[in-house]
Amino acid sequence: MSRGVGYVVDTGDAGGAVTQNILVVEDKDETSEFLKKILEKNGFSVRIAKDGGQAHSTFAMYRPDMVLLDLILPGESGFEICERLKAQRENVPVVVISAIDLESSRNLAAKTGADGYLTKPIRESELLETIKSISKSAFRRSHRDKSQDQGAIRFNCTCGKRFKVSIKRQGKLMTCSSCGDSLTVPRQS
Repeated sequence: MSRGVGYVVDTGDAGGAVTQNILVVEDKDETSEFLKKILEKNGFSVRIAKDGGQAHSTFAMYRPDMVLLDLILPGESGFEICERLKAQRENVPVVVISAIDLESSRNLAAKTGADGYLTKPIRESELLETIKSISKSAFRRSHRDKSQDQGAIRFNCTCGKRFKVSIKRQGKLMTCSSCGDSLTVPRQS
């Protein structure tokens, strides 16, 4: 699997949120391959899980930047999976992608922690815009929550290495000690 560039989300400053690794939880091969093709074409690295068990193990092993989640899955519902994933990492964005177009379903998805909801069939432009918008929102929320009080900025390299640096380093270049990539420390909004 090739490593793409994903999205550097414009946060209105020189920094940005990076969404590169996406977990797609979908039991229908046709839909999962469609989503994978679109996402990889746009520079994302994609992992597929077909049920709750695969979703949880893939989530733990590969620590995705975002999860695209169907609701109707064998064994465990998407609502249950969302709730469990959010319990493990509350800041990871989860976007529900479902054929169910009911307000009650949207409300339950929001209550279990979903950050977005798209109804099948999905247009490529709608999917990419949703990923960008939710990435930006999650980035701002997590940085505001963690760094305002602590005087630090937290972010990840595309290789998965986590960083916590002084707020004084925002906008400055640094090198990842794991992969050697050049990084720009995101600016705090």
